[in-house]
Amino acid sequence: QVQLVESGGGSVQAGGSLRLSCVVSEYTYSRNCMAWFRQAPGKERESVAGISGGSDSTYYADSVKGRFTISRDSAQNTVYLQMNSLKPEDTAMYYCAAGAGVYCSRWLARYAYWGQGTQVTVSS
Repeated sequence: QVQLVESGGGSVQAGGSLRLSCVVSEYTYSRNCMAWFRQAPGKERESVAGISGGSDSTYYADSVKGRFTISRDSAQNTVYLQMNSLKPEDTAMYYCAAGAGVYCSRWLARYAYWGQGTQVTVSS
């Protein structure tokens, strides 16, 4: 079974930075679409960023464009989310997800495997 393990969350001041990591147990899936989602209490899980397989094309939610960067290190079966200029509204549980194929989607059902999440808290 494919397992995803996130790390790098924590508490930071507004304007600070964090780098989230997601290690995928099966390298095949690390080469599929990989994406980050987040969910704040009482809110629906939302797409944050994704990186496709092959071309490594990326997409970002409007709320994080210019501040977050998704990348992958295929040799280490790892995807990253560099988060800069963090805002209190970025506070959420962040989840790494592995897609069922090469192409990315913001539809939750397109992702076959999910990590357990890592908490990001941004104070004002």
